[in-house]
Amino acid sequence: MNQYILSCCSTADLTLEHFQQRDIHYVCFHYSLNGNTYPDDLGQSMSFDAFYQALRDGAQTKTSQVNVQEFISYFTPFLQSGMDIVHITLSSGISGVYNAACVAKSELEEMFPQRKIYIVDSLGASSGYGLLMDRLADLRDQGYSAQELAQWAEQHRLQLHHWFFSTDLSFYEKGGRISKTSAWFGTALKICPLLNMNEKGQLIPRFKIRGKRKVITEIVAKMEAFAQDRLNYSGKCYISHSDCYEDARAVADLIEGRFHQLQGPVEIYSVGTTIGSHTGPGTVALFFWGDPRTN
Repeated sequence: MNQYILSCCSTADLTLEHFQQRDIHYVCFHYSLNGNTYPDDLGQSMSFDAFYQALRDGAQTKTSQVNVQEFISYFTPFLQSGMDIVHITLSSGISGVYNAACVAKSELEEMFPQRKIYIVDSLGASSGYGLLMDRLADLRDQGYSAQELAQWAEQHRLQLHHWFFSTDLSFYEKGGRISKTSAWFGTALKICPLLNMNEKGQLIPRFKIRGKRKVITEIVAKMEAFAQDRLNYSGKCYISHSDCYEDARAVADLIEGRFHQLQGPVEIYSVGTTIGSHTGPGTVALFFWGDPRTN
């Protein structure tokens, strides 16, 4: 039996039940809503419905990553019990949490020289990061060692594709990603930006699509273009959404109608409170395995 634990940040945006069933441990980011601080704990402290309604009502929100001391406190009990650790972090392209985890690793390996800690940058986010974790749990269950699992994650993480679209530009404006003028014209023209994550794990705007129906069609076309084995794709497909389930379901229905060899139905999750604080309501994200991301 492998004497290590598989771990990630709560920003992998799966459910508590999924993490428990797959024996994946997680550590929570944090967010504040109108000055009150909460853990990003998969909707346990505050339901996603309540969170996104608060954003729609104008609540001010900020996020904070897991810091070094929190990682030390989180990792220590596992090390004390004789377990090694494979921890996969949220993308360094959108957060400094990878660096914090590495500092904690250095300090703890001095305290527990007999133990091994592997920190891997997922170069991913939300349920795409979660899809990577799910595959790693499969490999762990197949007998991979901690070192083998960490190496596999580093070698294959860029094969996980992340495509996003948004139907609400107001939070892109608030976050400084687009100007107020662009947001106004975009809203007036019903522009839905289509974005993806590049090879550095950064979120990059790629296309400006006019109309929700067209952007839903276009995001599925990206899966047709990049998925492993194209329409014969036989892996899992995850979708996450920020309080727009019907849009997510529309994408899932198209995928299930075109990709007949999927490993089970498309799984739909909520965008968590950390990432949702930046996207706001109205974002749909699509995740699948495909050709390595190169730009």
